[in-house]
Amino acid sequence: MTLQIYSTCPQSKDVPAERYAAAVAETARWSEAAGCTGMLVYTDNGIADPWLVAQTVLTATERLAPLVAVQPVYMHPYTAASMVSSLAYLHGRAVHLNMLAGGFRNDLIALGDQTEHDDRYARTVEYTQILLGLLRGETVTHEGRWHQVRNLRLGPALPAALMPEVLISGSSPAGRAAAAEIGAVPIRYPEPLDQDVPDAAPGGGVRVGIIAREDAAEAWRVAEERFPGDRAGQVAHAMAMRTSDSHWHQQLARASAAAGPATPSGSGDAADSGEPDPYWLGPFKNYQTFCPYLVGSYDRVGAAVSHYVDQGTRVFVLDIPPSAEELEHTGTVLSRVGARA
Repeated sequence: MTLQIYSTCPQSKDVPAERYAAAVAETARWSEAAGCTGMLVYTDNGIADPWLVAQTVLTATERLAPLVAVQPVYMHPYTAASMVSSLAYLHGRAVHLNMLAGGFRNDLIALGDQTEHDDRYARTVEYTQILLGLLRGETVTHEGRWHQVRNLRLGPALPAALMPEVLISGSSPAGRAAAAEIGAVPIRYPEPLDQDVPDAAPGGGVRVGIIAREDAAEAWRVAEERFPGDRAGQVAHAMAMRTSDSHWHQQLARASAAAGPATPSGSGDAADSGEPDPYWLGPFKNYQTFCPYLVGSYDRVGAAVSHYVDQGTRVFVLDIPPSAEELEHTGTVLSRVGARA
């Protein structure tokens, strides 16, 4: 069994401009040293262009693959394919793709896009089929609902060895269907540990943060220090949930409501360990990040990760790492999971 691990790149909105390029390069080097396959690079209306950030990642590392978030509303599929092939031509490196169907609703409205949720996935399927056909070296003709191209070819050609891995949100039925149609890895938020996921796709992935130490109390201390309670953040979270049609966010909001307070004291005792349940939504409730966290001792968090692996999970997309040391702690957990498997 092989797990693929992606870290996540810092966002430009969180780092001063004079420090941002260095922060991207530094985080990329931490991720490569920790054995990550790649690093997710976000996109939305308020942050630096992910393709330019990906170039910084490539120049700072030797093998790490930028996992570029691709929003179909932003560019033609030919342009996205050209970005992948051009970066491969310049650097001899692969760029992986995180295909988006949605985004922040106000971002889409600002761009004049009011396409409904399931139709956005249908559009992303059409977009990705054109993009991947071009990257495979095909001459593409497509008469679709959103895109029409005729005898379109890509240059420079992409070497077959550098074809991208493709990920897409798989939390909703439309997302899972899209993943199957384009051959992408479906990524979901992991459910609380006491919930089964009968329709989880084997070989799929989850988006999750990890804070682990040898001692559970120390892990929770670090977690609460990094993500303290924030009333303003809770208000922002509530407003964002009212406008979002994302299945990811709705799923987490339901789990968050069921969990009670945004602190570990609101979690039940985990079976067989005496530790608090490691599944923590405090950062999500305080609008500090958009994924659950697993917090606790190496063994307890490792058991939680193994739970998802047993459900067929093979790809883990981690949250933005605050330091190389934190990635090392995560690596300790994942190495124990691999040894157990």
